[in-house]
Amino acid sequence: MMYSEGVDVVATSKPVGIAIIGSGGIAQAVHLPAYEKLRDEGKIDIVAVADINEATAKTVAKKYQIPQVFTDYHDLLGLDAVDAVDICTPNYVHMQPTVDAFAAGKHVLVEKPIALNAVQGAAMVDAGKKAGKILQVGLNTRFSGAPQAMKRFIESGKLGEVYYARAHALRRRGVPTWGVFTDKAKQGGGPLIDIGVHILDLTLWLMGYPEPHSVSGQSYRKFGNRSGIFNNWGPWDPENFTVEDFAVGQIKFKNGATVTLEASFVANIAKEEFSTNLFGTEGGILLDLHDNNNNRIYREEEGTLTDTLFPTLPGGSSHEGEIRAFVQSIVDGVPSQVPGEQGVMVSQILDAIYASSEAGKEIIF
Repeated sequence: MMYSEGVDVVATSKPVGIAIIGSGGIAQAVHLPAYEKLRDEGKIDIVAVADINEATAKTVAKKYQIPQVFTDYHDLLGLDAVDAVDICTPNYVHMQPTVDAFAAGKHVLVEKPIALNAVQGAAMVDAGKKAGKILQVGLNTRFSGAPQAMKRFIESGKLGEVYYARAHALRRRGVPTWGVFTDKAKQGGGPLIDIGVHILDLTLWLMGYPEPHSVSGQSYRKFGNRSGIFNNWGPWDPENFTVEDFAVGQIKFKNGATVTLEASFVANIAKEEFSTNLFGTEGGILLDLHDNNNNRIYREEEGTLTDTLFPTLPGGSSHEGEIRAFVQSIVDGVPSQVPGEQGVMVSQILDAIYASSEAGKEIIF
């Protein structure tokens, strides 16, 4: 999957005017602190924030010195000072603000997943192309130090042909009890679409984003509708838990490679895992996002089996990395490093896992 075609963005030398749509947890925890750093460096201005919860928006505006507050994001899109919007809303409110932002001539960074499903995501990509604006998806894990280092080793040929990968995003007891994370109609799914999306994107990015051929999958809800289950983030409402709590999929690609993907909010396992293993003809890797000391490359060199460790890794916050990349794409007038097409491909695969589980058969692309 290549970067967006038909996007002819223009470089800029002035500070980029940023507006935030959705001022909840993800905006406050990671997006706004990153923009604040860029503002201090003179690279951006935070022009406005919009949220249907006016009190939250005003609190955020005061904390981050944002001059304009709206409860309707359409008002924000009419501001000439806004060059780009960062959409930090729930999944079911990703598509329309993105399409409207492109119609208003703005660049867009949208939180992951790109949308509720791949059909909505494709409409967003098309709108960006028509507007000639950048669409970046908030798949931030690839901007961490360890993935960046691993990518360099892979591109240098240290792994040879990568033909298989195991990707895990597994929580033992980690159901998010805030927002809409347990509401399928508004979230699109459970752990597969929430955290599986990250580890799948990371794995595909390391593999060069091969094109999928077919998917087999199964999703389960073995804990969600039960009461009295311990959860690190407190109890959830079992009567309104409509997403899966575990999912598994096997993805076959047109180049012959295969990926196995697992994701859980609740599972009886020894420990939480957020990692990917890549198997290549010249070497393999373990990339562990929970433990940098566990990252390593496995090879045979000079007749000896070797393990390469990474005692020092460059890079800071992955969220700051993604936001810096978004702003830099606008400044330089180049396509995003996380283009909408890749977000759509990830959603196509996740959609196919759900569809395979429901139909009880393999889904062919």
